[in-house]
Order: sequence, then C-alpha cells, then structure tokens
Amino acid sequence: MSRLSTVLLLLLLAMTGTCAYGTAAVPGTSKPAEAPAEPEPLVQGGLLGAISSSIDDVQDKLDLDQSLVDAWRLRADRAADEVDRLVDQTSRSSWRIAGDFLLLSGVWLGTFALLWAGARLLVRRLGRRRWLLTRQRVRDLLGYLLPYTLPAVACLPLTLYVSHYLQVSVGRALALCFAYATSSGIVSTSVLLCVIVMFNAGHKRRAVTIIRRFSPRPLFLIGFLAALSDALTSPQIARQLGGNITSSVAVFTGLLASLIFGWLVIHMRRPVAHLIRNRPLAQRLKQPALQESLRIFSGLWYWPILLMVLVSAVSLIGVGEDNQKALRCALFTTLLLIATVFLSTVFQHIFKSPRAEAIQRNSAYKGRLLSLLHALLRIVMAVVFIEVLGRIWGISLFEFASRNAVGRAISDSLSRIGLIFLVTWLTWVVLDTAIQEALKPPLNKRGARQPSTRIKTILPLLRNAAKIILVVICAITTMANLGINVAPLLAGAGVVGLAIGFGSQQLVQDVITGLFIIIEDTLSIGDWVVLSSGHAGTVEGLTIRTLRLRDGKGFVHSVPFGQIKAVTNQSRQFAFAFFSVQFTYDSDVDRAIELIREAGDSIAEDPFLKFNLQGPLDVFGVDKMDLNGVVLTAQFRTVSGGQYAVSRAFNQRLKKLVDNEPSVHFAQTYPQQVVMPKRLVEEPKAGGEQADQAQ
Repeated sequence: MSRLSTVLLLLLLAMTGTCAYGTAAVPGTSKPAEAPAEPEPLVQGGLLGAISSSIDDVQDKLDLDQSLVDAWRLRADRAADEVDRLVDQTSRSSWRIAGDFLLLSGVWLGTFALLWAGARLLVRRLGRRRWLLTRQRVRDLLGYLLPYTLPAVACLPLTLYVSHYLQVSVGRALALCFAYATSSGIVSTSVLLCVIVMFNAGHKRRAVTIIRRFSPRPLFLIGFLAALSDALTSPQIARQLGGNITSSVAVFTGLLASLIFGWLVIHMRRPVAHLIRNRPLAQRLKQPALQESLRIFSGLWYWPILLMVLVSAVSLIGVGEDNQKALRCALFTTLLLIATVFLSTVFQHIFKSPRAEAIQRNSAYKGRLLSLLHALLRIVMAVVFIEVLGRIWGISLFEFASRNAVGRAISDSLSRIGLIFLVTWLTWVVLDTAIQEALKPPLNKRGARQPSTRIKTILPLLRNAAKIILVVICAITTMANLGINVAPLLAGAGVVGLAIGFGSQQLVQDVITGLFIIIEDTLSIGDWVVLSSGHAGTVEGLTIRTLRLRDGKGFVHSVPFGQIKAVTNQSRQFAFAFFSVQFTYDSDVDRAIELIREAGDSIAEDPFLKFNLQGPLDVFGVDKMDLNGVVLTAQFRTVSGGQYAVSRAFNQRLKKLVDNEPSVHFAQTYPQQVVMPKRLVEEPKAGGEQADQAQ
C-alpha cells in the first residue's frame, strides 16, 4: 500500500504541474497591454509554496469530464423508452412470448437432461473397465467431457433448429440468449476443469482438489454472463429487445463477469501458483534457472489477469472515440507494471541470494551498504516507472520539471529533501554499524580482545545521542526545504533550553557529573562499587542522570550522579585476599608459617579456586606482637571479585590444620585462657578409663 500511495502522490503532482503549465501558456489568448519588465517570482516558500501556487489553476483543470456521464444518461433515457415500447408489445401477446420461451427452454433442458443421464451411465460402465481403474486422470476427463461438454454442445444446435419453426418474438430471442449462455458456461467450465485435471499427479493433487472443489460454480457464472453479454450485442437480439436495452444489460453482465473472474483469480492464486512452480526434484536440480523463473512467475501470475480484468471493465464502461486510446494505454500500463514487478522480484532475489548473504555475514559494513543499495535501486525503479507511465498517458515528469517554473521548484525541493534523507541515512548506517561492531564480541577468534565495559557503557549512549542529533538535523532541514520558517522554532527552542537550564540546575549537575564519570571510566556496568552516599552494589545500568545499583540483598538503588562525591570500585584489574592471623606466644611461629603456606598451596591446587589467583601466596611473617599474641600476615593476588572466595577457603583450611597441630594455637582475648583442643582432652580421659579397666 505504501508503494501505491507514493505512485498516486507523484502522479497527482505530475498532473498538477501539467495542468498548471497548460493554463500558464494557452495559445490564442491575448497578451496584456503592458507586460512587466521582469516576471514576478512564481514560486515562493519551497515545496509547499510550489504546490499552493498552482492550486487555482488545478481547480480549473481538474473538473470531471461530463461526456461519459452524459452519454450514459442519454443511453438510459433511450433504454427507458425502449422498455416502455417493449412492455406495450408484450402486453398484447404475453402468452405467445411466454409460450415460445418455455418451449425453447424445455427443448434445451430436456435434451440436456437425457444426454446427461445417458452419459453418466456410460461413464460408470467405462469406469469399471480394467484399463481405466489405474488411470485416474482419464476417468476424470471422461467425467467432464461426456456428461457436460458433449450434451451442452449438442443441445444448442437442436434448440436453434426448433427456433426456426417459431415466429420472431421477444420470448424466442430471450430463450436463445439463455440457451447460448448456459451452453457456453457449461462448456467453458468443463474444458477448464479438464485442463486442471491434467495436473492431477504427485504433489499437485492437493491444489487440483482445491480448484475442482471451489471453482466450478464461479467458472459457470463467468462463462454464462460473458456469453449472455456477447449474445445481447448481436443485431438480431438488439432488433427484438432494443439496442439501448441490450447494450446496457450487456455492459452490466460483462462487468459482473469481470468482478467474479477477478474474485476467483484472487481466491485461487495460491493453488495455481503451486501448480506452476511444483516440478519433480530431478527437473528442479537439472534446471535451476527455469525453476527460479517459474517461482517468480508463480508469485506474479495473477497480476496480469487482474489488470486485464480492469482493462476490460474500463473498455466496457467507456464510450466514444477515446475508448480505444484508453484501452491501448491501459494495455501498455499492464505490460509496464508486469515488467516492473518482475524486475523488482529479480533484484530482491539477487540481494537475498546465498552469495549476498555470505557477504553480509563476512562484513557488516558491506551488508548494510547492500541493503542501502537495494533500497536506492527500488526508489530509482519507482521513479522510472512513474516517468514511463506518465509518458504512456501523455505526461512527462522530466519535461514538467525542466520547462515549468512550478515543476522546477517542486523538483528542486524534492531533490534536496531526497539528498538530505540519503546523507542522513548513510551517516546513520555507518555510525550504527561501527557501534554494533564495536559492541559485538569476536566469534571463533581465540585470544581476540573482548569489548571493554567502558565501551559497553559509552557506545549505547553515543548511539542514542547520534540518532537524536541526526533526526533533529534532518527534520529541521526538511522543514526548511518545505518552505516552513524554522528561525522562530530554533529561537523558541533556545529560549526554552535556557529556561530549563536555569530552572533545573540539579539536573544539569547530574548530567555533567555523570558525563565525566563515564568519560573518566570511573565505573562501568557490572562493577561492584561503594559510593560515598552509603550505597554499595553491582552497577546494572547508567542513564544520562542516574546510576542504578543492585546491592547484596537484591534491592535496586537509583542514585543521581550529583550525589556521588567518591567512588570505591572493587572490580578493576585485580584485588588482594589479605590474611591476618593471631597466635599465642607459646605457639611455634615457624610451624605456624608452615601451616599458612600449606593452606595456601592447597588453594593453589584446587581446580575451582586456582582460576581466581594471579600469583602465589606471599607470607610476610610476624607483623606485630601485642597483649593477645603474635600476628602473622599473608596475602594472595586475585582477580577482581575473587578475593572473597579465596579468603573463605583459606580460613576454613587453616582452621583445620591448626586444630590438628598441638604446637600451634590461635590467640584469644587477654587475659588468655588455655583451651585445649577437644581431641587432646578426650585422649587422657580415654587412657584413664583403660587403666581403670586394667586394674
């Protein structure tokens, strides 16, 4: 629908310019007495001004042509007079007219019924023959030819022969018309169904079944109405019923047949397309070019038929000398539209081919540029189609744009607007592709550099800002070329922006602070940060004004950038898992250091924890001594965020090692209480019980 709307709009503009050009220079008109020294500017105000300047001329030239309406009004008046005369004639001999009509109709109907019944019986008997049991298509052909085609063909000559024994009357003429129309409808339906039956094989059976189920009645109506329209135009029938009556009824029956035929074509477009493109696998593989052509034609086959239906409807309605010219132009329009649609489908197939898809997969820039090229080709094809279509109907857009002041103004405005859209579109394609490629992780490239969190944070904001800027610039320049004065709009926008800046200082502070935080890469999405405002958590999102955090309990906090004075980022590069362990003064310090190293070695050998380490355990030794005991310190260098798991695992393993070592004890709060391990307390008790039992 968008393409059709564009075509209609451009045609309207072309008609507008042509009419304006014709009214601007009418031959034979007298020139004014005093011509101005310089012609006044015809067009002002861009595209809208060019269109508005020609409205007055268009109103004078776009009046409906009343010749067609007058011709049909005259035909209707004459047909009414003929109906009055026909009613007076039939009132005198109504029984005779009815008798002639019933006699001829009965002859046709009785003959057809007898032949149909005999043919049905013959088909049943032939269907029992062995050589027909395995030939379904032959049986179907016989089922259409014998009971329908042959009786309809035989009944019509018999009816004509009987009509020679009757006097010329209205009833005789009507009976012959209906006999001819009915026979034609039956014959055309049966012949078309016989053609369809020939495709009843393989995967086409379903489509053939659908066509045979839904098309017989519409096909009969089409053949009946078309034959009736043809019969009414014959001189013999026109003399009996009246030329204006028969021509009017013939037009309406022809239009009704065209409408039914168009509806049937649309309704059966998919089954017929299936019959066209469905071929055996060997033929599809052997002739791929032919198969592709058939595939394209299967999607377009009904458009020429619909256009021919439209052309026939126009030719039926039209009267006068211009009818043949309009019909010829409509035929050329049909051919042009078919060629345009075919070329469009070919271009679409080229740009959607496996080679083009491979190019798009290998290079994002080439893929986006190919899509842009495809769109430009479709636009050029639409312009060429409109120009050729205008030349067919006697209008030329290029001549209108070059020889007419209004046309030049419209063409200049449209060209500038098109150039603006093209440059904006091309700039956006390049920027968006670059940003998407920078954010896309590398595929199947070991050791390739992954996009940093800073890039993931800044580039989406930059993409949205670029989109807004391009849209605003494109909108302003387009309005300027349309003839809209954008100076007040820009001035008003500046005043509104200044007022907003003074009235929302906190908002400006949040935006500027957030901009510098993002530029300086203070934090990024996914970092665990501690803010000076007391909030801590993982950065989930950044807007132009706020920072969104999710804390350890799962709650989400939105913090304005203006409230952030200091940021502690715990997710950058590396961290330290620092250990400070205090032992009693009677503990063996050397043994305690060995236990710390042993715990560190077990963590370094752990298959899950070793990936968090960036180096071996550094034991610093005795850090200090106080009233509670001796303090030993050590640390691991870990990845960012891995220090917590390493610290928990180290504390657990060191506790188990110290519990199993009698010479090392953890210090307690002063004054110290000697607390022996549970195993050392249970061992003396067990020894005393054994001694008592020995006594």
